[in-house]
Amino acid sequence: MRHLLYLVFLLCFCFGFSQDGDVPKQYTLDVSQYYGSVLLHNPDISHLITDHPGGIIVGFNRKRFGHEDWEADLGYPDTGFSFVYQDMNNTTLGKHFGLYAHYNFYFFKRNLQFRVAQGIAYNTNPYDRTENFRNNAYGSHLLSSTMLMFNYHKENIVAGLGFKAGISLIHYSNANFKAPNTSTNTIAFNFGLTYDLEKDGTFEYLVPEAKEKITEPIRYNLVLRGGANESDVINMGQYGFAIVSAYADKRLGNRSAIQLGTDVFFSNFLKELIRYQAISFPELDVSPDTDYKRVGVFLGHELFVNKLSVVAQLGYYVYYPFDFEGRMYNRIGLKRYFGDKIFGAVTLKSHGAKAEAIEFGIGVRL
Repeated sequence: MRHLLYLVFLLCFCFGFSQDGDVPKQYTLDVSQYYGSVLLHNPDISHLITDHPGGIIVGFNRKRFGHEDWEADLGYPDTGFSFVYQDMNNTTLGKHFGLYAHYNFYFFKRNLQFRVAQGIAYNTNPYDRTENFRNNAYGSHLLSSTMLMFNYHKENIVAGLGFKAGISLIHYSNANFKAPNTSTNTIAFNFGLTYDLEKDGTFEYLVPEAKEKITEPIRYNLVLRGGANESDVINMGQYGFAIVSAYADKRLGNRSAIQLGTDVFFSNFLKELIRYQAISFPELDVSPDTDYKRVGVFLGHELFVNKLSVVAQLGYYVYYPFDFEGRMYNRIGLKRYFGDKIFGAVTLKSHGAKAEAIEFGIGVRL
C-alpha cells in the first residue's frame, strides 16, 4: 500500500502541472526494445547474475513549448509516462512490470534525449524463505524503480515515424520496506521507434520574455516525515518511523535555493536491531539500552519547477549512539507545493547507495 500511495503521489505531481487550459498540445509515442546486463553492485547478488535481461519500454510524451516559464527555463522538456516490461531471464529473479512518470530533457539541437523516470514495479517472484530463498535482491512484490535513458533521438522522419537508440539504466529496490533488499541495476542497449500523433501540426517554441530575478529573504521550513521500514535482518518485521526536519533556505534565483538544516530521526527498526544485536551477538558489545534516536545536520539544494521541485540533501549525524551504515546520509526526492506555504514530499533517504527508507512528508515554508 505504501508503494501504491507513492505512485499516486508521483502521478499527482505530473497532472498537477499538466492541466494548463487551451494551450497547444502535441503528443508522441515511443517503443524500444532493450537487452543488457545486471551490474554487480554488491557481491551478495553474484549468484543471481546468470544471464542477460531484456524487455520493452513504452513511452507516452507531451511536448512543451514554453507556455509556462519553467518549460523554457529547462529547455522545453517533455512530460509523460513510461511502461517497462523486463524479463530478468533468471527464474529466481522473475519478471518486472513497471509504470513511471518521466521527464525528457533535450540537448544538441534536440538530437540527444535524456529521460529521467520514477515509478513503481511489480516483481513476479520475490524472496520466500521456502519457495525462493535464493532471491536476496527483492523482498516484496512491489518495488520502487528508477529509470534513466540516454538516446540519440530523431522524430518525424517519415509520416510521423522516427527512431531512437542509446543506453538505459533501470534500478529496482523496495527501499528497505521489507528485507531482503539487495536490489538490482540493469544497464542495457535500447533501440526503438517514435511516432508523432500530431505529425501534420506545426508548433513553435515560445521565447520567454525577460523577467525579474526572484529575490526572497531567508525562509524557514518545518517538515514532518514518516513511513515504515525494516532492518537487513530477514523477518525482523516492519516498524514505523518519524522524522522532524527544520531548515532555512535562501533563493539563488528563479529556479534554485540552497538549504541548511537539521533532522531528528525516530527509527523504531533500530530499536529492535539494537535489542537483537545485544542478545544474539555479544561480541559486538552493543548495550540493549543504546539510544535508537539520531540527529543530523544537512546541506541541500532545491530546484523549483512551477509547483513541483526536486530536492537533494547531504547530511551528517552529529548524534549517533548506534552505528548503522555510517555517519553520512543523503536524501533525494520531489516536493509539491499547495499554495505559497504548504507542501507535500516523497523522498528517498539512503547512506550512499544503501537505501534506508522512502519518506512521506508534509511541511510548511514560512
